[in-house]
Amino acid sequence: MSDAHGNDTPADLWDSIDDLWKWLEADQPVGGREGLLLRMLKLSEEVGEVAEAVIGATGQNPRKGVTHTWDDVQAELCDVALTALVALRTLTPEAREVFGRHLARVTQRSLGTRDA
Repeated sequence: MSDAHGNDTPADLWDSIDDLWKWLEADQPVGGREGLLLRMLKLSEEVGEVAEAVIGATGQNPRKGVTHTWDDVQAELCDVALTALVALRTLTPEAREVFGRHLARVTQRSLGTRDA
């Protein structure tokens, strides 16, 4: 499905997050509290991959040179966002509502009230 900008996007972000969460829950090698903590740690791994891609895109490692593109950085940032949303879904089945309320608070705090 394409959006108004011609981009391929899932029909509903939160349906996709639920599907990914179900897939992970069905085949997790470690469950319970430890599994929950490991799911949260996955976010740190993904953030590290963003850093690796930025370093690679800018050639900051003289031994390796340029190893990544800015498209790679974009993909890694998407992985961070997806991983965070799946982690949130792991903590609560109300992830959509929790995220929506938080987004509204951050937007209000950052941008103030906007007249409609």
